Amino acid sequence: MQSPLANKVILITGSARRVGAAAARSLHAAGADVMLHYRRAASEAARLCEELNSARPKSAALAQADLLDPQQLEQLAAAPVRTFGRLDVLINNASSFFPTPFGSITLAQWDDLIGTNLRAPMFLAQATGSDLRASGGCIVNITDIHADRPLERYSVYSVAKAGLTGLTRALAVEMAPQVRVNGIAPGPILWPEQDPVFDTLERARVIGQTLLARVGSPEDIARTALFLIAEAPYVTGQIFTIDGGRSVAL
Repeated sequence: MQSPLANKVILITGSARRVGAAAARSLHAAGADVMLHYRRAASEAARLCEELNSARPKSAALAQADLLDPQQLEQLAAAPVRTFGRLDVLINNASSFFPTPFGSITLAQWDDLIGTNLRAPMFLAQATGSDLRASGGCIVNITDIHADRPLERYSVYSVAKAGLTGLTRALAVEMAPQVRVNGIAPGPILWPEQDPVFDTLERARVIGQTLLARVGSPEDIARTALFLIAEAPYVTGQIFTIDGGRSVAL
């Protein structure tokens, strides 16, 4: 039986670690060739690339880029076709995440959070649009449940993800009928790293607000991405919430 993503090429931003790496492994196991984007995590990206190529030679490649640099965005958009000859799927996963308490928000913080979470996905979609139309491909944007329910002390991040949710629906309109565009809104999947806001008590509170009474895993997001790419040809403009029921209880 042929793998569901055989001969498909997928570009995943922020794919060296966490959710991006889980998506890369899952989609690669389903037969896809993957372009692994990273910004600073070079060693982790290289290890993942070596792992995937060990399983299937010449099926993974690396692309380093700062998503805040427009010129590097253009180079990143061109990398899959240059390397693999085509592009079928763009997954906008890379994301800055840090607190911005209201009253002390800086322009640099705004530019970083809006730039990585909203501006880069829009311009990557635009830059890859012709290739995705040619392949009848799709885009998957990783949004957040806090796009609809802003997280205290993270107002700029919440605004950026709200913008990405709106962009998902707008791109579904703009790129139809050749390209499908959907989003995945995770809830508590992985705790933020080195973030004092999410201490032990805060983590317990979040779990207490989650109907399934536990955090999810990056693989939960990866499975949803696989479904949207391989099993949902009549789905576009939708946001799939993967949060263990937390948003229902908030």
